[in-house]
Amino acid sequence: MPAGRDLPLLRDADAVELSGTVERIVFHNEDNGFTVLRLMPDAETGGDAASRRPVPRSQREPVACVGPMTLPKAGSRLRVRGRWITNPRFGRQVEFTDVEELLPATAEGIRLYLSSGLIKGVGAEMAGRIVDTFGTEALRVLDEEPQRLLGVRGLGPKTLERIRESWARHRGVRDLLLFLQPHGITPAMGIRIHRAYGEHALEIVRENPYRLAMDIHGVGFLTADAIAAKLGFAPDSPLRVQAACLYSLQKAAEEGHVYLPEARLAEEVANQVGAPPEAVLDALEALERDERLVREDFSQEEGAAGEAQDAAEENVGVYLGRYHHCEAKTAYYLQRLLHSPKAVRLPEPEALAARVAAELPIELAPEQLAAVTAAARSKVLVITGGPGTGKTTIINAIIRLFETARARILLAAPTGRAAKRMAETSGREAKTIHRLLEYSPREDGFARNEDNPLACGLLVVDEASMMDCLLFYHLLKAVPLGATLVLVGDVHQLPSVGPGNVLGDVIASRAAPVAELTEIFRQSAESEIILNAHSINRGEVPLLESSRERLSDFYFIRQDDPERAASLMVELVTRHIPRRFGLDPVDDVQVLTPMHKGAVGAGRMNALLQEALNPNGLEVRRGDRAFRLQDKVMQVRNNYEKDVFNGDMGRITHMDPRERTLSVTFDGRVVPYDFDELDELAPAYAISIHKSQGSEYPAVVIPLMMQHYVLLQRNLVYTGVTRGKKLVILVGEPRALHMAVKNNKTHRRFTRLAQRLAGADGPAH
Repeated sequence: MPAGRDLPLLRDADAVELSGTVERIVFHNEDNGFTVLRLMPDAETGGDAASRRPVPRSQREPVACVGPMTLPKAGSRLRVRGRWITNPRFGRQVEFTDVEELLPATAEGIRLYLSSGLIKGVGAEMAGRIVDTFGTEALRVLDEEPQRLLGVRGLGPKTLERIRESWARHRGVRDLLLFLQPHGITPAMGIRIHRAYGEHALEIVRENPYRLAMDIHGVGFLTADAIAAKLGFAPDSPLRVQAACLYSLQKAAEEGHVYLPEARLAEEVANQVGAPPEAVLDALEALERDERLVREDFSQEEGAAGEAQDAAEENVGVYLGRYHHCEAKTAYYLQRLLHSPKAVRLPEPEALAARVAAELPIELAPEQLAAVTAAARSKVLVITGGPGTGKTTIINAIIRLFETARARILLAAPTGRAAKRMAETSGREAKTIHRLLEYSPREDGFARNEDNPLACGLLVVDEASMMDCLLFYHLLKAVPLGATLVLVGDVHQLPSVGPGNVLGDVIASRAAPVAELTEIFRQSAESEIILNAHSINRGEVPLLESSRERLSDFYFIRQDDPERAASLMVELVTRHIPRRFGLDPVDDVQVLTPMHKGAVGAGRMNALLQEALNPNGLEVRRGDRAFRLQDKVMQVRNNYEKDVFNGDMGRITHMDPRERTLSVTFDGRVVPYDFDELDELAPAYAISIHKSQGSEYPAVVIPLMMQHYVLLQRNLVYTGVTRGKKLVILVGEPRALHMAVKNNKTHRRFTRLAQRLAGADGPAH
């Protein structure tokens, strides 16, 4: 075979069909199914597809087989069809394109099959007892008479229930994956689909495959459409057009929009499915009748606040039903709160605020004192300002103000890190908003609402710019009518990851008083991080030369080559920063990237940093990513049952390959995960700047390259820089920083909260 050729030219004689027992799984990629296994051929079957000659006993050695497969298990029997190839490194092997799982027929095969980790709680010893008891009937007993397993020594009712559930789930997952694999759905995605739909997953997918695009994050409309086509759904099926409408609205919500203008939505869907505009409008009407979406005419509104609207484009807005309900009710609840009398009455607010301010260890600036006084007067107050303007000092002054009236005070923030920081700076308990509202997995909702409101006279919410419209809606439902609500945040940061622009909309509406802080405290003015952050916010490019006479807290290191920039960042995190600043490379240093892809994107940087900081040890692979014991990881979607939320960061502190579980410790709390749930976690040595909102880190390293030009915006860099407490290092091209700072054209979000708030009566005083 010529050098450099991975595969030879294949001839018909190379075709092969083999059946046998899997001895060992050498490699398996859970994302795309690529598998390398060793198959022991059966004694009486095998050979090439043409002659089906029996395999002589002398030739019955394990055969290396490579190809796509779902859920491979040692001990299972397979029939593989493919071709013989010769790999220059690994030798002769079968490259299979088709695989059929045959349940193991021998007692030894069944024992291997059951002990492969297939069933939780069944290891090698228990698998041996089951096979000793039932022999080759063991799998039939699991399928048809699982109660008989109670006759196995050491197997009680609790273990039986675990085995029954695990076995049923395995069979359901296997059937679903076998159906989905030809349609390009990866095994990892198939497992997520089964987890979402449960035992009826296959039935649901067959009945309406378009649900996949709407219900399962990561399954696009095109994939669902391809499955539907193979199942016989017509291209002009109304169900297809309706699904495209709902999918487009859901995608818009993931991009931050609460609704889409009808004209834009209709054009987008018509282009996507090749349907005439009237068919899209028919689909929207049908979905509105089914209460799946809401269309609202904006043309009659008067006095709308905020950015001027293009009336021709936005006469009608189309909402998914829940977002319309939440936006409309949010405006109602906030106005109701504004117009309700204060339960905590503070006499002579100016004098009381001045007295409280005099007791503080530092003197308040006039605008800070005015903010404290406004909190004494108002039902709802917004406090916004950049770093170093004393937002934390004002929060503590407002707390003392309400303490004088013995009011019940609650503190909250959208993320665990922000709540923890709030507790540290105030000396009082602070909770995440989810925990404050007492989410109940059993009820699938929050225990705190308008029928069971929070017990408080003052509620202070920090990092309010991070709240999306759904979270703000649930929070307002639970605020008692007499309470004072104080929203604190930096309106110049990136808006929430979820839909809406809550803090910006409340400010734009002028429905509630706003205290905007601009003066930088004297001690903060010594920080180059804070000075440069404010420069960036004003559209001024920071000085790129740092003092050589003393250690600074802000550096720009020029590197125009992305590959060299990546290597430099690894050196900074692992060696230079720990040595020069005494910071821990894992716990104290965070890489923040503008995007996920590219040479210095979060994906690549995570792989490089993991190899440098945690190269060895127990691991489980998920696609091209490895999760290792002691890795730093981030939760990437809300999981109310586990009480962990998008953006929470922790460390992998336990891993059990036999039980297929691992544990992550978040701020001292241990949370268990099945390996099937690893799509909820991501390596977190490097994260996107969007994901860093609400968090602070002792040191941050941020790449800025021209390859990021699509995302280079002022509020992105401003948000990243303000995440660093002691040290900020920018690595990259000066022109990329210049482009970002000068680009203040933020991505507009379609939301009507400001207009709804402004359309009602003015704020109550």
